[in-house]
This record gives sequence, structure tokens and C-alpha cells, in this order.
Amino acid sequence: MNKNVRFLTHAAIIAAAYVVLTHAQNLLLPETTSMAIQFRASEALCVLAFFTPAAIPGLGVGCLLFNLTSGAALPLDFLVGSLASLIAAWGMWRTRGWKVRGVPVFGLFLPALTNAVLVGWELTVYIGGGFLLNAGGVALGEAAVLLTLGLALYAALEARGLGKRLFGQV
Repeated sequence: MNKNVRFLTHAAIIAAAYVVLTHAQNLLLPETTSMAIQFRASEALCVLAFFTPAAIPGLGVGCLLFNLTSGAALPLDFLVGSLASLIAAWGMWRTRGWKVRGVPVFGLFLPALTNAVLVGWELTVYIGGGFLLNAGGVALGEAAVLLTLGLALYAALEARGLGKRLFGQV
């Protein structure tokens, strides 16, 4: 398969999975995907950025598509939330080799950091409450997802060699 087609296919599948998982969670557990302290299970897909650069546009587009199709998204979130996802995924790809005992610990915290700063600022603009409070809430939700579901997904992909088999050599 052509390298560009493979990249676009992986990015599209990741984006679609993000949108479907987030909407499914929103149906089953309303408002857990769009509140100040959110626990978007789909954010666990961020760990795919450790295995393929296609996760960068995939996660950014997935976040954008969910925000566009969700009635709960704030107008600025189309840009800010998607930008936070892009920056986090890019950082995760760039730091994929920084591991502690085989785990890319620093990279696992990047979504919490980028979303805390960007989405925390956005929430402060829209709902007030103070930047540190909003950023802390966003960081808490992101870190919880990445350190539970994300770490489990990463470990499963690594243990079975699925990262390399699905996405090729990195």
C-alpha cells in the first residue's frame, strides 16, 4: 500500500474512532465528555501517537468533528480543543522514546498539560471561575484517562507488538 494512503487511512480511522467513542460515551453518560472536569475515554487513543504520526491529524480531526457535532461544545472549542489535541499528539510522537522503565511517562502527561492550558483558558473566558481552577480540573480529567485507560491501551499494544504490526516500524 502507498505510504501516503496508509497514513491517511490510519489518520481517518483514528479520527472516526475518537468521534464514535466520544459520542457513545456522551449517550451512555451524558455530559461526561464536555464538562469542566471531563473524562473522555476516547482520549486514551492519544497513546496511538507513540506508534504513528498519523495519530496527530487523526486526533485533531476527531476532536474537531466531535466538537462540531456535539451540542455542548463552546464555539471557541472548535479551535482551542482541536489545537490542544494536535499539540499533545505531536508532542507525544516527538517524545515517544523518552521512557521510564519502558513507559513514555512524560508523553502520557502531555494531553493533560496542553488541555489544561488551552481548554482551561477557554473555560475561564466562557464560564469564569479562575484559570487555575479550570486548568486543574481539565488536567485532572485528562491525566486520569491517560494514566488508566491510556496506559492500559499502551501496555496492551506494546505487550503484543500490535503497535508495530498495525502501524509499521517507527
